[in-house]
Amino acid sequence: MAKYKEQARILGQERLAGDIYSLWIGTAAAHSAAAGQFMALYCRDGGRLLPRPISICDIDREKTALRLVYRIAGKGTAEFSQLREGDRIDVMGALGNGFPLEGKRPVLVGGGIGIPPMLALAKALTESGKERPVIVLGYRSAELFLAEELRELGEVVIATDDGSAGIKGTVVDAMKARGIGGDVLYACGPRPMLAGVRDYAKARGIRCYVSMEERMACGIGACLGCVCQTAAVDQHTNVRNARVCKDGPVFLAEEVEL
Repeated sequence: MAKYKEQARILGQERLAGDIYSLWIGTAAAHSAAAGQFMALYCRDGGRLLPRPISICDIDREKTALRLVYRIAGKGTAEFSQLREGDRIDVMGALGNGFPLEGKRPVLVGGGIGIPPMLALAKALTESGKERPVIVLGYRSAELFLAEELRELGEVVIATDDGSAGIKGTVVDAMKARGIGGDVLYACGPRPMLAGVRDYAKARGIRCYVSMEERMACGIGACLGCVCQTAAVDQHTNVRNARVCKDGPVFLAEEVEL
């Protein structure tokens, strides 16, 4: 399906925790969107021309709606937090590739703002008949978000940096403490977390997919602003590069350098 800019209607918005917001938009992209893809949202301020990429958190095909959960990280996302029901916003998507629904015993790992895509993924895995997943979530503190919704879909394990909830430490510390295993592992979060999850999966022979977080500009692969290094050389360009927005954001962990 061709990707084009459209005006989406704001269906509702709420603050989940701290600077984390949940935004529902009415968009035709909901018909074809998949877990792991993202939407590009445009600011009204003409001084901020480039869209902001936000991962898809939930998909309601019947209502033709998508849920986007984001953290205020600058003036653009601060503008989004002021949107109210009935407002309009220019969007493009759904962009990028999604998570392949493989294996039978999935493990989902999300850290920080990498947690929202895990909700859409957990629902997609459930609908495809997989076993109830183990879902490992990493937060800075006990100010949790989406944990209760994810508990309805799988066994949730919490890790916090300060130990105020769940296991003190990283998501990898939590997985080691619980001896978590499966046949496929999906992860989204900051790059150091992804590297740790990749190593954990490799040591246990678990197939691992990672969703990369990069600064994106155009969102369609034209500007090369979100290039990451790959393990193999691209046969067409003879370089070890991939565009996260176009070739990803989901990659096999062994395909990219973390």
